[in-house]
Amino acid sequence: MHSDLPYLQAYPGTVQDQVRSLMGQGKAALATLLQRKYPQAHSVRTDKALYQYTTALKTSHLRNADAVNKVVFDSKIHVVRHALGLHTTVSRVQGNRLAAKHEIRIAALFKQAPEAFLRMIVVHELAHLREREHNKAFYQLCEYMEPAYHQYEFDLRLYLTHLEHSGERLWDAQEL
Repeated sequence: MHSDLPYLQAYPGTVQDQVRSLMGQGKAALATLLQRKYPQAHSVRTDKALYQYTTALKTSHLRNADAVNKVVFDSKIHVVRHALGLHTTVSRVQGNRLAAKHEIRIAALFKQAPEAFLRMIVVHELAHLREREHNKAFYQLCEYMEPAYHQYEFDLRLYLTHLEHSGERLWDAQEL
């Protein structure tokens, strides 16, 4: 079944109806709600700054997890395919042992987004260092690292819905 709200398919019909109602109030209604709640974009603009941001979160919450070797904004990730970020593990044989390198790629779209959205995506990808599957333990780990994880994810999905219906990025003009 095709939905007019693909980013909100997992939410109850009542929530989807509320979003449709808000969107029915005009193109700007959803944008206004999001901009009121998140007035500015984060200041993480480079891959180096993103690596430092991610490492700081990992250090404070997942000290014993594997190291993250690379973190970048990736313009090749298409949010349309429902990926906000990717966590990959590259395994290589080094001598008589197997070495794993962990890479996190964040969709370049989120280079200009509220800090809450970036944090939610980074937390999600970091949680994959411990939990591969999207199971109960995975989401508990996400909430441990960011107590407002589920609210940020919902708001980010509202933003993606706004983008899909209007094509207008909300935080582009706010270069820091």
